[in-house]
Amino acid sequence: MRTARSQGAKGDSNVAASRLRLVLASGSPRRLALLAQIGVEPDLVSPSEIDETPHRGEAPRALALRLASEKAAASAARPAADADISLALTLAADTVVAVGLRILPKCETPEDAKACLRLLSGRGHRVYTGVALATASGAVRSRFVETRVRFKRLSNDEIDAYVASGEWRGKAGGYAIQGFAGAFVIRIVGSYTNVVGLPLAETAALLGGEGYPIHRRWAVLSE
Repeated sequence: MRTARSQGAKGDSNVAASRLRLVLASGSPRRLALLAQIGVEPDLVSPSEIDETPHRGEAPRALALRLASEKAAASAARPAADADISLALTLAADTVVAVGLRILPKCETPEDAKACLRLLSGRGHRVYTGVALATASGAVRSRFVETRVRFKRLSNDEIDAYVASGEWRGKAGGYAIQGFAGAFVIRIVGSYTNVVGLPLAETAALLGGEGYPIHRRWAVLSE
């Protein structure tokens, strides 16, 4: 009898895990694409609008973690029309690009983008991403990832051509490594997906740690 009850409890647990909902607190197409790469499709996309201004003296890594946690908490706190979504996990991330302790902006103007590219030209920089997962109980789990990137020396023509592409718009540091700017990178140390905007190994670990059935989904998707 003990064995029968144990198996039944395990079966109930598997069913519950398979129905666990996920909310993505980001409108980033690249984060959606990265999640799809590991077989994860959010049940709802609910971007968080928070003040992303760094605090005075705030270090880049601290900023990335704080913003990710605040985005996850803000999105999770919204009332949900769907009862299933109200009990979901809420995933958020924030990526910060820095040279030393200097935090580069998420560029919105060609002038911002050119200034960032000139600063990055011929030198190394670091990309920090905070990943946060808010649970139905109100807890927020987080991970932090750092990647080192070095650009080749960029000519004025290369900078002008890249800025004309518009690919930099809204990107931290004024570039997207998965696009044309991949031609600028001569060395990368650490997670490539972190630089794109969502470190997949750490994200999968966070989701799996809260019972989200990532690996079971792979078997279903391959059928």
